[in-house]
Amino acid sequence: MRLATVRRDGGTHAAVGDAAGWVLLDESDVQELIAAPDWLTRAADALRHPARADVDAHEFAHPVPRPAKVFCCGLNYRDHIVETGRPVPEFPTLFAKFADTLTGPADDIVVRETRKLDWEAELAVIVGAEVHRADREQARAAILGYAVSNDISMRDWQQRTLQWLQGKAFDATTPVGPWVVTADELDPSSGLRITCAVNDELVQDADTAALVFDAADLVAYVSQITALRPGDIVLTGTPGGVALGMPEPRWLRDGDVVTTEIEGIGALRNTIRFDHGR
Repeated sequence: MRLATVRRDGGTHAAVGDAAGWVLLDESDVQELIAAPDWLTRAADALRHPARADVDAHEFAHPVPRPAKVFCCGLNYRDHIVETGRPVPEFPTLFAKFADTLTGPADDIVVRETRKLDWEAELAVIVGAEVHRADREQARAAILGYAVSNDISMRDWQQRTLQWLQGKAFDATTPVGPWVVTADELDPSSGLRITCAVNDELVQDADTAALVFDAADLVAYVSQITALRPGDIVLTGTPGGVALGMPEPRWLRDGDVVTTEIEGIGALRNTIRFDHGR
């Protein structure tokens, strides 16, 4: 099934959907929904309802608006590692984001004070159960599902120091969504096409089977450091094709439309806006 957070009537609603459409629920978002022990039964029951709601693309918000933790893995596709000139890592390269960094799947991405704005298509893993010091199978069982993301990066800020955080954590610059496809529906390790296009020009085209550390690996690894809980997010890294890896980088400009898509999950479509007034 699909789980979404939908903007409607001045607020938001959790929604459950399938190929026939969406059913709006009483909870305000997916994170509130999955906090209830019986959520899966109620969501399945809702899908038996014959009346479905039409939801416009701009009504989808990012599904889990209050993650306590957002972990990201850099250098996790072999082709991206090659284009950066680095060796394949023995352990995941981790950094963090904040909930304020996230934004919706069709929202404008408003940026300032950067001249080197880059795209990074990513598979997002949404945690559905508390997991701590887990092995691979326990970690896999704790995954609620998967969404699409793009780790829009301010490379000039990122490259100021050896630490990446300052180029990755600008407010409302990381779209997530458009919904969560539950883990029983698909397995990214078996291979899903992941793409990014800028103004309809394909710039990234890869397969999630090429991840060095897959979703279960990453959740298990992070859980050795800290407990992950329902609604937490793990971004799994980007494939090759980013501007940073080009001989003459083509950085994102005002008005560019970035479309990020993962086979079997969905697509994001975000317009870049430069705010020169702040």
